[in-house]
Amino acid sequence: MPIDKSMKYISVIQYAEKYGISERTARNYCARGKIEGAFLTGKTWNIPVDAVLPKRGAAKGKVSFLLSTLREQKASGLRGSIYHRTQIDLTYNSNHIEGSRLTHDQTRYIFETNTIGITDNAVNVDDIVETVNHFRCIDYIIDHAEEKMTEDFGKQLHSLLKAGTSDSRKDWFVVGDYKRLPNEVGGQETTAPKEVHQQMKTLLGEYHHLHKKSLEDILDFHVRFEQIHPFQDGNGRVGRLLMFKECLANDIVPFIITDELKMFYYRGLREWGHINGYLMDTCLIAQDQYKSLLDYFKVSW
Repeated sequence: MPIDKSMKYISVIQYAEKYGISERTARNYCARGKIEGAFLTGKTWNIPVDAVLPKRGAAKGKVSFLLSTLREQKASGLRGSIYHRTQIDLTYNSNHIEGSRLTHDQTRYIFETNTIGITDNAVNVDDIVETVNHFRCIDYIIDHAEEKMTEDFGKQLHSLLKAGTSDSRKDWFVVGDYKRLPNEVGGQETTAPKEVHQQMKTLLGEYHHLHKKSLEDILDFHVRFEQIHPFQDGNGRVGRLLMFKECLANDIVPFIITDELKMFYYRGLREWGHINGYLMDTCLIAQDQYKSLLDYFKVSW
Protein backbone atom coordinates (compact mmCIF):
# COMPACT_ATOMS: atom_id res chain seq x y z
CA MET A 1 0.00 0.00 0.00
CA PRO A 2 1.21 3.59 -0.62
CA ILE A 3 2.91 5.05 2.45
CA ASP A 4 1.71 8.46 3.59
CA LYS A 5 5.02 10.22 4.30
CA SER A 6 3.24 12.97 6.21
CA MET A 7 1.83 10.44 8.69
CA LYS A 8 3.67 9.62 11.90
CA TYR A 9 3.85 5.98 12.91
CA ILE A 10 4.46 4.12 16.16
CA SER A 11 5.55 0.59 16.96
CA VAL A 12 3.48 -2.28 18.31
CA ILE A 13 5.12 -1.77 21.72
CA GLN A 14 4.20 1.91 21.78
CA TYR A 15 0.64 1.19 20.64
CA ALA A 16 0.24 -1.51 23.30
CA GLU A 17 1.53 0.82 26.03
CA LYS A 18 -0.72 3.64 24.81
CA TYR A 19 -3.89 1.57 25.19
CA GLY A 20 -2.82 -0.73 28.03
CA ILE A 21 -3.02 -3.97 26.04
CA SER A 22 -0.50 -6.74 25.46
CA GLU A 23 1.92 -6.61 22.52
CA ARG A 24 0.46 -9.90 21.28
CA THR A 25 -3.03 -8.41 21.19
CA ALA A 26 -1.73 -5.39 19.28
CA ARG A 27 -0.01 -7.63 16.72
CA ASN A 28 -3.19 -9.69 16.32
CA TYR A 29 -5.15 -6.51 15.63
CA CYS A 30 -2.64 -5.57 12.93
CA ALA A 31 -2.57 -9.04 11.36
CA ARG A 32 -6.38 -9.19 11.24
CA GLY A 33 -6.66 -5.75 9.65
CA LYS A 34 -8.41 -4.20 12.63
CA ILE A 35 -6.08 -1.19 12.86
CA GLU A 36 -6.67 1.08 9.88
CA GLY A 37 -3.48 2.18 8.14
CA ALA A 38 -1.15 -0.32 9.84
CA PHE A 39 1.36 -1.98 7.52
CA LEU A 40 4.41 -4.24 7.65
CA THR A 41 7.98 -3.27 6.88
CA GLY A 42 9.82 -6.55 6.88
CA LYS A 43 8.63 -8.10 10.15
CA THR A 44 7.81 -4.79 11.86
CA TRP A 45 4.33 -3.30 12.07
CA ASN A 46 3.97 0.44 11.53
CA ILE A 47 0.85 1.88 13.16
CA PRO A 48 -0.50 5.41 12.53
CA VAL A 49 0.04 7.47 15.66
CA ASP A 50 -3.63 8.47 15.77
CA ALA A 51 -4.97 4.91 15.23
CA VAL A 52 -7.78 4.12 17.65
CA LEU A 53 -8.34 0.92 19.60
CA PRO A 54 -10.65 -1.48 17.71
CA LYS A 55 -14.06 -2.01 19.24
CA ARG A 56 -14.18 -5.34 21.03
CA GLY A 57 -17.46 -5.40 22.90
CA ALA A 58 -20.86 -6.32 21.57
CA ALA A 59 -23.45 -3.60 21.18
CA LYS A 60 -25.31 -2.71 24.35
CA GLY A 61 -28.22 -5.03 24.93
CA LYS A 62 -26.73 -7.75 22.73
CA VAL A 63 -24.56 -10.73 23.53
CA SER A 64 -21.55 -12.07 21.68
CA PHE A 65 -22.05 -14.71 19.03
CA LEU A 66 -20.17 -17.23 21.20
CA LEU A 67 -22.35 -16.63 24.26
CA SER A 68 -25.47 -16.75 22.13
CA THR A 69 -24.29 -20.04 20.60
CA LEU A 70 -23.52 -21.57 24.00
CA ARG A 71 -26.99 -20.64 25.23
CA GLU A 72 -28.73 -22.03 22.17
CA GLN A 73 -26.81 -25.30 22.30
CA LYS A 74 -27.37 -25.61 26.05
CA ALA A 75 -31.11 -25.19 25.55
CA SER A 76 -31.23 -27.71 22.71
CA GLY A 77 -28.91 -30.26 24.30
CA LEU A 78 -26.96 -30.45 21.06
CA ARG A 79 -24.22 -33.07 21.17
CA GLY A 80 -20.91 -32.74 19.41
CA SER A 81 -21.00 -28.96 19.78
CA ILE A 82 -18.84 -26.24 21.32
CA TYR A 83 -21.15 -26.25 24.36
CA HIS A 84 -20.76 -30.02 24.70
CA ARG A 85 -16.98 -29.82 24.36
CA THR A 86 -16.69 -26.86 26.74
CA GLN A 87 -18.62 -28.68 29.45
CA ILE A 88 -16.39 -31.75 29.25
CA ASP A 89 -13.01 -30.06 28.78
CA LEU A 90 -13.49 -27.30 31.34
CA THR A 91 -14.88 -29.68 33.95
CA TYR A 92 -12.27 -32.38 33.42
CA ASN A 93 -9.27 -30.05 33.44
CA SER A 94 -10.36 -27.79 36.29
CA ASN A 95 -11.25 -30.75 38.51
CA HIS A 96 -8.11 -32.68 37.52
CA ILE A 97 -5.90 -29.73 38.49
CA GLU A 98 -7.44 -29.97 41.97
CA GLY A 99 -6.83 -33.70 42.32
CA SER A 100 -9.83 -35.45 40.77
CA ARG A 101 -8.87 -38.91 39.50
CA LEU A 102 -11.64 -39.20 36.94
CA THR A 103 -10.39 -39.52 33.37
CA HIS A 104 -11.46 -37.36 30.48
CA ASP A 105 -13.48 -40.28 29.09
CA GLN A 106 -15.21 -40.82 32.44
CA THR A 107 -16.04 -37.12 32.59
CA ARG A 108 -17.47 -37.28 29.09
CA TYR A 109 -19.47 -40.41 29.97
CA ILE A 110 -21.00 -38.74 33.03
CA PHE A 111 -22.00 -35.68 31.01
CA GLU A 112 -23.46 -37.67 28.12
CA THR A 113 -25.21 -40.47 30.03
CA ASN A 114 -25.48 -39.26 33.64
CA THR A 115 -23.85 -42.54 34.70
CA ILE A 116 -20.29 -43.41 35.69
CA GLY A 117 -19.90 -46.56 33.61
CA ILE A 118 -17.93 -49.67 34.52
CA THR A 119 -14.43 -49.27 35.95
CA ASP A 120 -11.89 -51.67 37.42
CA ASN A 121 -10.70 -49.12 39.97
CA ALA A 122 -12.44 -47.56 42.95
CA VAL A 123 -13.88 -44.14 42.20
CA ASN A 124 -14.13 -41.38 44.78
CA VAL A 125 -17.78 -40.41 45.20
CA ASP A 126 -16.85 -36.75 45.70
CA ASP A 127 -15.10 -36.75 42.30
CA ILE A 128 -18.36 -37.85 40.69
CA VAL A 129 -20.53 -35.42 42.65
CA GLU A 130 -18.22 -32.47 41.97
CA THR A 131 -18.09 -33.37 38.28
CA VAL A 132 -21.88 -33.25 38.00
CA ASN A 133 -21.90 -30.07 40.09
CA HIS A 134 -19.30 -28.45 37.86
CA PHE A 135 -21.52 -29.05 34.84
CA ARG A 136 -24.23 -27.11 36.69
CA CYS A 137 -21.76 -24.32 37.46
CA ILE A 138 -20.92 -23.92 33.77
CA ASP A 139 -24.61 -23.75 32.93
CA TYR A 140 -25.00 -21.10 35.61
CA ILE A 141 -22.25 -18.85 34.23
CA ILE A 142 -23.60 -19.24 30.68
CA ASP A 143 -27.08 -18.24 31.85
CA HIS A 144 -25.80 -15.35 34.00
CA ALA A 145 -22.67 -14.25 32.13
CA GLU A 146 -23.76 -10.62 31.76
CA GLU A 147 -24.66 -10.18 35.41
CA LYS A 148 -22.35 -8.08 37.55
CA MET A 149 -19.91 -10.18 39.52
CA THR A 150 -20.71 -9.92 43.23
CA GLU A 151 -19.89 -11.70 46.46
CA ASP A 152 -23.22 -13.51 46.22
CA PHE A 153 -22.42 -14.64 42.67
CA GLY A 154 -19.21 -16.30 43.84
CA LYS A 155 -20.97 -17.84 46.82
CA GLN A 156 -23.65 -19.27 44.53
CA LEU A 157 -20.99 -20.96 42.38
CA HIS A 158 -19.37 -22.40 45.51
CA SER A 159 -22.75 -23.66 46.71
CA LEU A 160 -23.40 -25.37 43.38
CA LEU A 161 -19.90 -26.89 43.26
CA LYS A 162 -19.81 -28.33 46.78
CA ALA A 163 -23.46 -29.34 47.26
CA GLY A 164 -23.83 -32.98 48.35
CA THR A 165 -20.10 -33.58 48.87
CA SER A 166 -18.53 -35.00 52.01
CA ASP A 167 -17.32 -31.47 52.80
CA SER A 168 -20.92 -30.29 52.96
CA ARG A 169 -21.50 -32.63 55.90
CA LYS A 170 -18.69 -31.15 58.00
CA ASP A 171 -19.76 -28.68 60.69
CA TRP A 172 -16.78 -26.38 60.11
CA PHE A 173 -17.10 -26.37 56.31
CA VAL A 174 -19.59 -23.77 55.11
CA VAL A 175 -20.92 -24.48 51.63
CA GLY A 176 -21.84 -21.30 49.80
CA ASP A 177 -20.15 -18.97 52.28
CA TYR A 178 -16.71 -17.75 53.21
CA LYS A 179 -14.22 -19.87 55.16
CA ARG A 180 -14.25 -20.11 58.94
CA LEU A 181 -10.77 -21.56 59.32
CA PRO A 182 -7.44 -20.24 57.93
CA ASN A 183 -6.16 -21.96 54.80
CA GLU A 184 -3.18 -21.68 52.49
CA VAL A 185 -2.39 -22.20 48.83
CA GLY A 186 0.92 -23.53 47.58
CA GLY A 187 2.44 -23.05 51.01
CA GLN A 188 1.51 -19.36 50.98
CA GLU A 189 -0.64 -17.67 53.60
CA THR A 190 -4.03 -16.35 52.51
CA THR A 191 -6.44 -13.78 53.92
CA ALA A 192 -7.65 -14.45 57.46
CA PRO A 193 -11.31 -15.54 57.64
CA LYS A 194 -12.43 -12.41 59.51
CA GLU A 195 -10.94 -10.20 56.77
CA VAL A 196 -12.30 -12.04 53.74
CA HIS A 197 -15.53 -10.06 53.35
CA GLN A 198 -13.75 -6.69 53.39
CA GLN A 199 -11.00 -7.91 51.05
CA MET A 200 -13.54 -9.28 48.58
CA LYS A 201 -15.59 -6.08 48.79
CA THR A 202 -12.47 -4.03 48.01
CA LEU A 203 -11.40 -6.33 45.16
CA LEU A 204 -14.83 -6.24 43.51
CA GLY A 205 -15.11 -2.49 43.97
CA GLU A 206 -11.77 -1.85 42.26
CA TYR A 207 -12.57 -4.32 39.50
CA HIS A 208 -15.96 -2.79 38.70
CA HIS A 209 -14.44 0.69 38.74
CA LEU A 210 -12.64 -0.26 35.51
CA HIS A 211 -14.52 1.14 32.52
CA LYS A 212 -13.58 -1.63 30.11
CA LYS A 213 -12.19 -4.93 31.32
CA SER A 214 -9.24 -6.35 29.41
CA LEU A 215 -7.81 -9.86 29.65
CA GLU A 216 -5.09 -8.49 31.90
CA ASP A 217 -7.73 -7.00 34.22
CA ILE A 218 -9.49 -10.37 34.44
CA LEU A 219 -6.23 -12.16 35.20
CA ASP A 220 -5.35 -9.60 37.87
CA PHE A 221 -8.74 -10.19 39.49
CA HIS A 222 -8.17 -13.95 39.36
CA VAL A 223 -4.76 -13.74 41.03
CA ARG A 224 -6.05 -11.52 43.81
CA PHE A 225 -9.09 -13.79 44.29
CA GLU A 226 -6.81 -16.80 44.69
CA GLN A 227 -4.57 -14.89 47.10
CA ILE A 228 -7.60 -14.12 49.28
CA HIS A 229 -8.75 -17.76 48.94
CA PRO A 230 -12.18 -16.87 50.31
CA PHE A 231 -13.68 -20.36 50.58
CA GLN A 232 -12.54 -23.31 52.64
CA ASP A 233 -12.03 -25.36 49.47
CA GLY A 234 -12.92 -25.05 45.79
CA ASN A 235 -11.27 -21.67 45.29
CA GLY A 236 -9.34 -22.69 42.17
CA ARG A 237 -12.41 -24.03 40.38
CA VAL A 238 -14.63 -21.12 41.39
CA GLY A 239 -11.89 -18.69 40.35
CA ARG A 240 -11.46 -20.27 36.92
CA LEU A 241 -15.23 -20.33 36.40
CA LEU A 242 -15.35 -16.61 37.20
CA MET A 243 -12.56 -15.99 34.67
CA PHE A 244 -14.52 -17.86 32.01
CA LYS A 245 -17.66 -15.88 32.87
CA GLU A 246 -15.88 -12.53 32.72
CA CYS A 247 -14.35 -13.33 29.34
CA LEU A 248 -17.84 -14.10 28.01
CA ALA A 249 -19.21 -10.94 29.62
CA ASN A 250 -16.54 -8.73 28.05
CA ASP A 251 -16.49 -10.33 24.58
CA ILE A 252 -13.04 -11.82 25.14
CA VAL A 253 -12.37 -15.34 23.89
CA PRO A 254 -12.40 -17.53 27.03
CA PHE A 255 -9.93 -20.29 27.73
CA ILE A 256 -9.42 -23.53 29.62
CA ILE A 257 -6.30 -24.16 31.71
CA THR A 258 -5.45 -27.71 30.72
CA ASP A 259 -3.59 -30.20 32.88
CA GLU A 260 -0.57 -29.78 30.58
CA LEU A 261 -0.49 -26.04 31.39
CA LYS A 262 -1.00 -26.53 35.14
CA MET A 263 2.58 -25.93 36.28
CA PHE A 264 2.94 -22.87 34.03
CA TYR A 265 -0.37 -21.60 35.41
CA TYR A 266 0.85 -22.04 39.00
CA ARG A 267 4.08 -20.26 38.18
CA GLY A 268 2.11 -17.43 36.63
CA LEU A 269 0.00 -17.06 39.78
CA ARG A 270 3.13 -16.94 41.96
CA GLU A 271 4.97 -14.43 39.79
CA TRP A 272 2.06 -12.07 39.03
CA GLY A 273 3.08 -8.55 40.00
CA HIS A 274 6.71 -9.33 39.22
CA ILE A 275 6.60 -11.00 35.80
CA ASN A 276 3.02 -10.78 34.56
CA GLY A 277 4.04 -12.30 31.24
CA TYR A 278 4.23 -15.80 32.74
CA LEU A 279 0.50 -15.99 33.44
CA MET A 280 -0.48 -13.89 30.45
CA ASP A 281 1.45 -16.09 28.01
CA THR A 282 0.04 -19.27 29.57
CA CYS A 283 -3.51 -17.98 29.26
CA LEU A 284 -2.92 -16.78 25.69
CA ILE A 285 -1.74 -20.28 24.79
CA ALA A 286 -4.91 -21.68 26.37
CA GLN A 287 -6.94 -19.05 24.52
CA ASP A 288 -5.37 -20.08 21.21
CA GLN A 289 -6.36 -23.68 21.95
CA TYR A 290 -9.96 -22.63 22.56
CA LYS A 291 -9.91 -20.51 19.39
CA SER A 292 -8.93 -23.65 17.48
CA LEU A 293 -12.03 -25.36 18.88
CA LEU A 294 -14.18 -22.40 17.87
CA ASP A 295 -12.74 -22.57 14.35
CA TYR A 296 -13.46 -26.31 14.19
CA PHE A 297 -17.07 -25.80 15.27
CA LYS A 298 -17.44 -22.78 12.94
CA VAL A 299 -18.17 -20.37 15.80
CA SER A 300 -17.12 -16.78 15.15
CA TRP A 301 -14.88 -15.09 17.67
